[in-house]
Amino acid sequence: MHATYFGANGWLLEFAELRVLVDPWLRGPLVFPPGPWFFQGQIGHRFEIPQGLDLLLLTQGLDDHTHPETLKLLPHSLPVLGSAAAAAKARKLGFSSVAALTPGQSWSLGALSITATAGAPVPQVENGYLLSHPEGSLYLEPHGYLPADLPPQPLDAVITPVVDLGLPLAGAFVRGRSVLPDLLERFSPQTVLASTAGGAVEFSGWLNRWLWQQGSVQEATDQMGGSARLIDPVPGERYSL
Repeated sequence: MHATYFGANGWLLEFAELRVLVDPWLRGPLVFPPGPWFFQGQIGHRFEIPQGLDLLLLTQGLDDHTHPETLKLLPHSLPVLGSAAAAAKARKLGFSSVAALTPGQSWSLGALSITATAGAPVPQVENGYLLSHPEGSLYLEPHGYLPADLPPQPLDAVITPVVDLGLPLAGAFVRGRSVLPDLLERFSPQTVLASTAGGAVEFSGWLNRWLWQQGSVQEATDQMGGSARLIDPVPGERYSL
């Protein structure tokens, strides 16, 4: 099992011969309505589109998870699996084989089993995922929302934010720092990969002035106390899990 980070929420996961692209933002700006003056992101790298993909896996329907400019570059025959909002967006962009999962539902691709879990309410509840393959198992959820009813089980890896991000009055919408102890207790992972807040992404606009962050990779490393390996991934580097 291998993982390659693309910054923000984007990953390429490899389970033996299967290649799964997750929430890719590979090039171009990210703009939230009503326009760049309100919120815009620029990713620090320009990545080539991965080849030989078997699945596009989407956690949310928001543009930082279903980045339109990136998705338009992918072959629209590529199978897509996502939350209801993400699946609707993929269909609108022209993908021909799209399946939606709600929390608790499962889907298989060869030897890979994918189970949707309840994710962040933004505002509708989106998806996290449990992925299980003979070569390895992992859990991923990009906002740090761990459902209370997800049973404990040993996993090889967890992909999660390790910091909290929020806005005044609204509170934290990314809860990586807060959820990390629960993830370690629930899954006893060998490896934790820091996600969501990395990848040399630069943000600008009115909303960005109000964003706050609590926690750091170093704090997360100290918090883990050697119970698992923490990787703060370098974009474009392939990690063996």
